Amino acid sequence: MIRTEIPSTGAATHPPSMNLSLLSVGMGALMLAQFLSALADNAVLIAAIAVAKSEGMAGLVPKLQEAFVVPFIALAPFAGPIADGFAKSRVMLSANLVKLAGAMGMALGANPLLAYGLIGVGATLYSPAKYGILAQMFEPGRLVRANGMLEGSTIVAILLGVLLGGWLADHSLSWAFGGVIACYAVATAANLLIPRLPAENCVPDVNLLGMLRRFWMALRTLYTDADARFSLLGTSVFWGSGTTLRLVLFAWVPVALLINDNQTPAKLMGVLSVGIVIGAVIAGVWVSLARVNRALAGGLLLGPMILAMAPVTSLGSAALVMAGIGLCGGLFVVPLNALLQERGHHSVGAGSALAVQNFSENLMMLLFVGAYSATSAAGVAVVPTIIGFGLVLVLAVGGISALRLTRRVPPA
Repeated sequence: MIRTEIPSTGAATHPPSMNLSLLSVGMGALMLAQFLSALADNAVLIAAIAVAKSEGMAGLVPKLQEAFVVPFIALAPFAGPIADGFAKSRVMLSANLVKLAGAMGMALGANPLLAYGLIGVGATLYSPAKYGILAQMFEPGRLVRANGMLEGSTIVAILLGVLLGGWLADHSLSWAFGGVIACYAVATAANLLIPRLPAENCVPDVNLLGMLRRFWMALRTLYTDADARFSLLGTSVFWGSGTTLRLVLFAWVPVALLINDNQTPAKLMGVLSVGIVIGAVIAGVWVSLARVNRALAGGLLLGPMILAMAPVTSLGSAALVMAGIGLCGGLFVVPLNALLQERGHHSVGAGSALAVQNFSENLMMLLFVGAYSATSAAGVAVVPTIIGFGLVLVLAVGGISALRLTRRVPPA
């Protein structure tokens, strides 16, 4: 069962959730805003890559994703207090305006690295608010399904964003930027229809040291709570492995399938994303917060599914494996997101909890990707790398499962 006691960080008692319907106008507006914002985030990346190449700055391409990720780590102590200190719908609106400014700057000729970094700042502020507001809108019984709906729409938006961004950039960069700017603008307008709920925590001051101190207290509080720690470790491993898998695919496809284009890895990523959506749907039906340990079934299968890539030599088999990896991932990560929102909502604030989650996940991404880059630079072949990757994932999720099922709490 979910525990109801958690170490205090001095936060005020939070009002009960609104218990909205999953088909309410507020949820529809939230999903529309998130869908368009995520679509634009991914389309503008493709446009930024096209700009860098067209201007002879191909060396910037690998750094674009880093420019987007670094704000999630650097601004984590501030994103949570901002999300919890103001109405989350208005934080989302402001964050979309920051993204809009970055897209417009890029369209007007600003350095794509700086412009995409500004979009990353907007995404950093947006993320804790978009998920944190779910815990205010829905009671625990509907929270997993609400997460599944939002996660599913986000995955679809990512797919469409990459495809549309590539198609538009090939035809006209003006069209691409026009579409991106329009998406951010409509997403901003949709934020006005999301319920303007009260702030979870009234931040008494905004000084740098105070915000850093609160972030550290939130991090300690969550990592010493069994439920929150389970969520943080699980989602961090999931996103770290997912980011690495995306890179591995581009090296694995030519070796395993003897296909040397860029479309095949992209299509396999699409199949993976569809699997995540299916896993999210299953999680919404089969996993509740009271039975959140069921999510371990998906997590424990992730490593073996990665290992199943090693002997694959046909596109059909590769697609089946990718779908299986995605399904297991969706089943694993969606309930854990809901669990963290619930624990955060009743302790440090859902926004602060999501900021800690972003911090943890992006650090794990850098760790996983750094390890893969090191093995690649050392000349390790891709198939042994996949085997090692799968074994590491088996051990990581196995350790998280053991920690969860024994409910050991490490000393503070």
